[in-house]
Amino acid sequence: MSIRFSDLGINEALNKGLADLQITVPTDIQEKTIPVILNQKEDVVALAKTGTGKTAAFGLPLLQLIDIEQTLIQAVILAPTRELGQQISANLSAFSKHTPAISIATVCGGIPIKPQIERLQNTTHIVVATPGRLADLVKRNAIDISKISYFILDEADEMVSALKDGLDAIIKEIPKSRRTLLFTATLPGTIKQLVQNYMSKHVVQIEADMSTIGHQGIDHQYVVVAPIEKLDVLLHFLNTKLGQRGIIFCKTKAAVNKLAKNLAINKFSSGAIHGSLSQGIRDRIMGQFREGHIDILVATDLAARGIDVKEISYVVNYHLPDTYDAYVHRSGRTARAGAKGLAITILQQEEVVDIADFEAELGIHFKVYQKADAQSIEENKALLWAKKIFKTKPNRTISEGLRKDVRTIFHHLTKEELIEKVLAHQLSQTPLVVKSEDSKKKKNKK
Repeated sequence: MSIRFSDLGINEALNKGLADLQITVPTDIQEKTIPVILNQKEDVVALAKTGTGKTAAFGLPLLQLIDIEQTLIQAVILAPTRELGQQISANLSAFSKHTPAISIATVCGGIPIKPQIERLQNTTHIVVATPGRLADLVKRNAIDISKISYFILDEADEMVSALKDGLDAIIKEIPKSRRTLLFTATLPGTIKQLVQNYMSKHVVQIEADMSTIGHQGIDHQYVVVAPIEKLDVLLHFLNTKLGQRGIIFCKTKAAVNKLAKNLAINKFSSGAIHGSLSQGIRDRIMGQFREGHIDILVATDLAARGIDVKEISYVVNYHLPDTYDAYVHRSGRTARAGAKGLAITILQQEEVVDIADFEAELGIHFKVYQKADAQSIEENKALLWAKKIFKTKPNRTISEGLRKDVRTIFHHLTKEELIEKVLAHQLSQTPLVVKSEDSKKKKNKK
């Protein structure tokens, strides 16, 4: 018989909130972590891959431990990005639907600070924040975190590498007697140093779903391309995934912009996010992606944190990530909540030697993705060309005389004949396909 949240000590009100969300059976990290947070006093380091339910693992026991009779801030949850912070806050609010007295405030960068300062003047039990904005609020004396009991770091491995200054400033303000709960998908040296410097000597370390990291529902593959064909191979792959949602990761903001422009030109349902975009634009694109209005998200690593979308079918590494940790976070965007997913990496020949290192370090196995042949690539270009024509809006400024002359040229042709002629003309611009077809005919004659 499956263990239920009530067996782990979660109270009736929170169980009602979980039932509303149709969450009934705890994940491995939840089963191992919730009783420790509820019943013990030590700091916790929890190691679990993305998509395993870490928010509920710390959120449920935290909500239960909050004393609603007190009006001071009792817990601070830090997240590396606003998107992840908003996701955590939304989850906590959903979990505590039947405990309305618990007050949760979200204070993240990228939006005006004044409304957040005004919000914090009201009773607040839990603050979900990004390090930079929280450090700013502390500097302005707009928030008092000097008496918190719980300090939670989510996606901590990203926090210490990219947002260390803000994190250090915050840790100086919180009491030494607080309880720290650190959640991470990887355990690099920077995290170990943070544990040593800022957490108690008696730390409970919990590992879940790590022995099979990368194997749980994720099919890891790579494809080798020449630089000149990289975009064409990607476009061919994406055309095989029409109607499915995926994320394409690039190393730089410039690469994200360039690739997003190419996807838009080829009429793919896509959007892009990176750190230099305004928060309003990022929120709009993320909302469109979550709601299914766009199918493809092109993103940098940090900008994609907090994307908790269950129906992501595939992840594409358009550039091989620089670190093993980055690969874990990228691939973890797919195969969430027990689903299956594909993580495909596009490599140049000289990068293939790195695959063995990723396999050894992460305990995963890569399969070779069969690259489309030259004819398939050219035919895919023709399909993309046809899609562009289909989605082209009529030009109302064309003179009626020209319209009449063109109609006169084509008026004897049926629709099928016109398509055949237009397609033949397009393919004549790509001799590779014609050559391939001629070769087939010659081969058949023999």
